[in-house]
Parts: sequence; C-alpha cells; structure tokens
Amino acid sequence: MTSALLVDLVLAVLLLAVAAWAQRLLADLRTLPGPDDRAGAAALPVPTVSVVVPARDEEQTLPALLRSVAAQGSAVLEVVVVDDASRDATAAVARASGARVVPAGTPPPGWTGKAWACHVGAGATTGDLLLLLDADTVLEPGALAGLLTAHARHGGLVSVQPHHDVVRPYEQLSAYFNVVALMASEAFTRRAARERPTHAPMAFGPCLLTSRDDYERAGGHEAVRGEILDDAALAAAYHRAGLPVWCAVGGAAVRMRSYPGGLGQLVAGWTKNIASGASAAAPAATAATVAWISAHHAVAVGALLSLLVAVAGRGSSLVVGSPALWGVAYVAVALQLRWMLGRAGSFRWWAWALFPVPLLAFDLVFARSLALTAVRRSVSWRGREVSLADHRSGEGVA
Repeated sequence: MTSALLVDLVLAVLLLAVAAWAQRLLADLRTLPGPDDRAGAAALPVPTVSVVVPARDEEQTLPALLRSVAAQGSAVLEVVVVDDASRDATAAVARASGARVVPAGTPPPGWTGKAWACHVGAGATTGDLLLLLDADTVLEPGALAGLLTAHARHGGLVSVQPHHDVVRPYEQLSAYFNVVALMASEAFTRRAARERPTHAPMAFGPCLLTSRDDYERAGGHEAVRGEILDDAALAAAYHRAGLPVWCAVGGAAVRMRSYPGGLGQLVAGWTKNIASGASAAAPAATAATVAWISAHHAVAVGALLSLLVAVAGRGSSLVVGSPALWGVAYVAVALQLRWMLGRAGSFRWWAWALFPVPLLAFDLVFARSLALTAVRRSVSWRGREVSLADHRSGEGVA
C-alpha cells in the first residue's frame, strides 16, 4: 500500500466516523403524534389550555400565530399576549385578533425580559396546561391535539423545535445554525427516547407545553429568571425536579419563520444565542458537533484546493489527500446535510450543495457571538443591550 493510499484511507475512516457520530445524534428526529397515533388519548379527559405568547415588536408575526391558535378547537381556554414594552402596534394587533393583552411592565432586577413576560403570562392564566409560544410560531390544524397526546404520554415538559420556513435567500444562511441546535441538544438520539438523561436535557423555547402543577414544581420562570437561554435553563429546572423533558421537531405540525426582518436581524438573533447555547450543551454532544463542523471545514478546504490544483496545474503539495477523496467526501457531506436540513426546515438545494457558503456564515456569526459573549459580555437584541455577566441580565430579551 502506497503512502498516498494510506493517507486517503485514514482520512476516509475519520470522516466516516465523524459522520456516523453526528448521525447518531439525529437518529430519532421524532414529530408530534399524528391522527393515527391519538386513538388511546381520545378517551382521556381534555384539559384546558392557556396559551401564553411573550411578544416584543411582533405586529408582523402575531396575526398568523393567533389565527392558527384560534383554529385548534375548544381545548384552548384563553390566549394571553404579554406585551413586553413593544414599540410597534403589537398590543393593538393582538387585541384585534381576539387575544387578551397583558402588559409585562419593567422586569425586576435580575430578570430577563422574556422570562419575566412568561412569568407574568403564566400568572395571568388559569388553564390546566400552559402552552408557551413564540410569536413567530404557527400551529397547523391538529397540532394542539398532537401536543396534548404527547403530554399525556410523557408528562413534564413537552418541547417542539418548529420546522423552519425559509423564504428569502439570506435566510438560507441559517442552515448550520438549525442543524447544530438539533445536534447539540442531544434530544434526538435513540437512547434519549428510552432513558432519562443523566445530565440536564435541553428544550426549544418556541413551543413549550406543561401542566401548571409541573411548571410550579420546577419553579417556573422564576427559577430561570436571569438566563439568556431560558428554554435550556427551564429544561434543567424540570430535570432537577425529577420531571421528564420530551422533545420533537415540528414536521408538518408546528412551523416558524425566524428573522424575516433582514440579514441584520438574522445575525443579531443568532449572535445572541449560538455561543451561549454551545456552552450549555452536554460535553459529548458538543464534542460530536464540533467534530462534525470541523470535518465540513476540512472537506470544504480540501475540495477547493483540489479544484484549484486541477485548474492551475500546480500546488499539489498544499493538498493532503487525493482529489478523488475530497470530491467523494464533498458529495457525501452535501447529501448528509441535505437529509438533515430537510427535517429542520424548507431549505433550498444550494444550502447543502454549496455548503461552504452557509458554513462561512456560521463561522462569522459564531466568532462574533463568541467575542461579544466572552469578551464584551453583552449583546444587543430588539433595541436592548443584554448583559451576559454571570449569564444573567436585568435588562431583558424578548
């Protein structure tokens, strides 16, 4: 065996191992129970549901959400929109759509704006169950029935990461952020579906369903009042209280369109979340995700250098591994990413076929997020400066 062939073999084994490790983290991308899975739950008493929507400057997104909630049926007892000092017509739009509007007021010291809004909303409602929804989320017909079935089966905290509606070209740059969020949660391994995790689980904030009793037992949002990633912290609070956390992806039932306000909003939103989220992930999931991202960088660079060598006819010493290896690896990486993105959102073909482009966007935003969170210790979001000192802020995030 020649040394060149041996190098190709070692690189191929490493790349395959990383791909398999990453695939394991997404082996059970479960969705909410569908109509065929609800037969057993149909005979159970239907609890009343209070819908709480924390909202800051959400006049554009609220109508679609509130229409979708109104179509869910009689289980919805009330819909409360907590207006977190919006600078637009959020409150008027919510009232026009039939929701009750509760002003959040100024968060007390030590509270983030979203945690305080959720706390206020929970306190203003009376339903058996609390359904906390982000304003950019939409429930398809039957979604609430699926949520109720999942909660009847699993109890505790039911969390859904909505299917990401991707509309404009710049939104394709969210590709890696979506996949990394699913992988780093470690919520979708086959083991996670069978066993209670030994470490604190993760949850997804756009759609959370819990009984009021369990919410209070876990300490509610008061237990996570200063956390930027209140969803992950809330899941940890449930875990400490001995309560389960069950996660699903939205599929055809729950969807969202994140950051429709332009590239600047997308960068600001992911800057706020991504570095803090990385620090909150379990070590094994973090290691697998880092290895997977690193492998994508290696393949992108190897394929690009091989192409340049083929075009220029020189510089082969710059490339470790044969052009054939990097060409095959590029196709394999793109196809695996295609499968993952197809379950995360409605991403277009070029988000996976030209994966170095969204990968570069991920690198730049992650570097910005890391600099702001680790060095400056603050980020800006929706007109507020959010302090990250000790991972807490009294200013607020909506």
